[in-house]
Amino acid sequence: MRTFIKWLFLIGVLLLAPVVPLLFWEAEAEAVIVQWSEQPPSPLLTAGIVFSLLAADIFLPVPSSVVSTLAGSQLGTVGGTLVCWAGMTAGAVIAFALARKFGDPIVRRYSKAEDLLAMRKVADRIGPWGIALTRALPILAEAMVLLLGASRLTWRKFLPPTLLANLGIALAYAALGELAAQHEWILVAAGISAAAPLLLTWFFRRHLRQATDEPSGDQSSST
Repeated sequence: MRTFIKWLFLIGVLLLAPVVPLLFWEAEAEAVIVQWSEQPPSPLLTAGIVFSLLAADIFLPVPSSVVSTLAGSQLGTVGGTLVCWAGMTAGAVIAFALARKFGDPIVRRYSKAEDLLAMRKVADRIGPWGIALTRALPILAEAMVLLLGASRLTWRKFLPPTLLANLGIALAYAALGELAAQHEWILVAAGISAAAPLLLTWFFRRHLRQATDEPSGDQSSST
């Protein structure tokens, strides 16, 4: 029972990490990551926790990059890649299937209007491969999957970019985790894997806003 409570607390801290990182990173998050690295659960339990967290990404604020990095530190590059790839793919498939079945209500339930508008612009430009472009971006990745699911995109067009993008992301974070574990800088790697996707999302949103504003600016100046 004590082991179960410990890992339940671990999951709770990981879920809270992207919401209040400045308040909890140096205390609870750091302690949990150290605990994970020094006294990890069995490989099978680790794989189960990682898969479950990543598969539930559409419903919970899971810091998938941190989870994938920790998975790599415990399961190695190959094992971490396979488990994370399976978990991320399961999460994307669940979100896509729900959006295809229930349409706009499920999309509005789990995505903000501004994110959907941004993802619609990306989808209009590059189609389903927008999934691959946004797959590593928190929140926007889920918005893209839900948007395309609600538009009744076929599974044949949805799966290839999703599978390829998830494989690349899983491999990158798992390799980072294994390298960090070997050199004992897992806290640094976890910090990088937490901050990098947020920065990428910020730059991506900024680029989309600029790309949207430029045509309107040119049109107003020409009139």
